Amino acid sequence: MADLQGMLSWTFSQEVPVPEEISELLINGEEAQVAYKTVRDVAVVTNKRFIIADKQGITGKKVEVYSVPFNSINMYSTENAGRLDLNSEIELWTRAGQMKINLGRGVDIRKLDKIIAEAIL
Repeated sequence: MADLQGMLSWTFSQEVPVPEEISELLINGEEAQVAYKTVRDVAVVTNKRFIIADKQGITGKKVEVYSVPFNSINMYSTENAGRLDLNSEIELWTRAGQMKINLGRGVDIRKLDKIIAEAIL
């Protein structure tokens, strides 16, 4: 198993409309649930996985797409923001390693928590 600690970490800053072009990546029976603005692109949460695009380079024309299927998640934790904290966070333990998603103040952590729970429990 690869050690992904520190390698895979994303920040979802705010909820945004699901982009139409995401339909090109969806399989039969997969539905987009919600989308979030990331630093340079968007992350989409479906009923089956996280799809996170990472634009690279100066122009952003090169795009790496991460797909984290819910069936690979062994355990997860959520931490809501406190009074002095700026972000909430979700940690995912998968077959490939551990991943962290930071959530901006405007992101409803319980909504995302429920989507993950419904998919893996």
